[in-house]
Amino acid sequence: MKIFIEGGRRLKGEAQAGGAKNSALPLLAATLLTDDEVILRQIPNVEDVRTMLKMLERLGKSIVALDHTTYSIRSHGKLCSTAPFELVKKMRASFVVLGPLLVRLGQAEVPLPGGCVIGQRPVDFHLKGLQALGARAELINGVVHAQAEKLSPTEIYLDFPSVGATEQLMMTAALIPGLTTIHNPAHEPEVYDLANLLMKMGAGVTIEPTKFIMEGVDKLKGTDHEIIPDRMTAGTYLVAGAITHSEIFVRCHPAHLEPVLSKMREMGLEFQANSEGVQLWGQPYRSVELETRPYPGFPTDLQPQMTALLALASGESLVKETLFENRFSHVPELVRMSANIRVVGNTALVKGVDHLEGTAVQATDIRAGAALVLAGLAARGTTTVVDPGYIARGYENLPSELRKLGAAIMIEDDKGGET
Repeated sequence: MKIFIEGGRRLKGEAQAGGAKNSALPLLAATLLTDDEVILRQIPNVEDVRTMLKMLERLGKSIVALDHTTYSIRSHGKLCSTAPFELVKKMRASFVVLGPLLVRLGQAEVPLPGGCVIGQRPVDFHLKGLQALGARAELINGVVHAQAEKLSPTEIYLDFPSVGATEQLMMTAALIPGLTTIHNPAHEPEVYDLANLLMKMGAGVTIEPTKFIMEGVDKLKGTDHEIIPDRMTAGTYLVAGAITHSEIFVRCHPAHLEPVLSKMREMGLEFQANSEGVQLWGQPYRSVELETRPYPGFPTDLQPQMTALLALASGESLVKETLFENRFSHVPELVRMSANIRVVGNTALVKGVDHLEGTAVQATDIRAGAALVLAGLAARGTTTVVDPGYIARGYENLPSELRKLGAAIMIEDDKGGET
């Protein structure tokens, strides 16, 4: 499959950020905590979500699509304690089924997760937390085997505010009667979305700046919940507008994008945020220094897109990646497009150029692929993104949504068909 982009067109119109993929995945895993019906709304139609839905079915869940973004999920028999390798290997978020299976069944076997190759993504934080709750866990031939006769509430101290580990431990603690305190948790909006779902299901969640207090119960109930908008998709659309000097409106939750909007403000970009979303007026912009951090810092999932944007900024920018050690795979591809970027350690030195040149580039992960598409929108001539399948794992119809805004973009499938 290939994506062809004819650059140089201004965009105009309105883009909608659908449900957040990074919220949908743990919320889908949370349905394992009850046999009752859970209805989840605004589920994005992306490859990672489809993989998680298949996994839930293999684990014993019945899934009914009520419409194209709404799913009814309930148990149809005894849950299975073993997650299938062929599904887990496709994405890292699949590992969060470990805790729910363990607390429901007393045992679980989950292979080490796969997904984009952008860092080591250790599961140590997950396992140390589960062990603190009373689980026994060991890694055998790439599979985590966890067992527990009885899990007990406790105090858990995370060495790093890992999003996945925080979500894993929240879900597990929700079914352990008593108070469990998670110190140094992640505070991402997607984590708060999970907290809201767990509270609707009957657990208690008290959120404080340095800790979460989970009040677990014997049994959780079904509920109906709408997933928050995807801030990464919204941020990607905003960068698309900025890099093409375009006027667009992006429907989203602006509060979740404040770290991104703050940096755009520093770059001199003009925008207005309200309760419905963000209106952007494209114009020339200047360089900045940027460093990825856990929320409320700048999100690592928007670093590649912002690097593409800064490749055309006036002046020299510094982009420091503090969360993943392999998250500059987009840089050599941008350099092929005539960007002036040099990576030293975990920092990219970006010297803005007047223009980018379209050429053939390769997507190596979800966000790197998106960054190359955005660069193609602004480049002279035609940009061909090879192996864009990664993009579909995290974005719902990104090419067609950009086409609605006026982009000249086309997909060629492996059989030579065009869309």
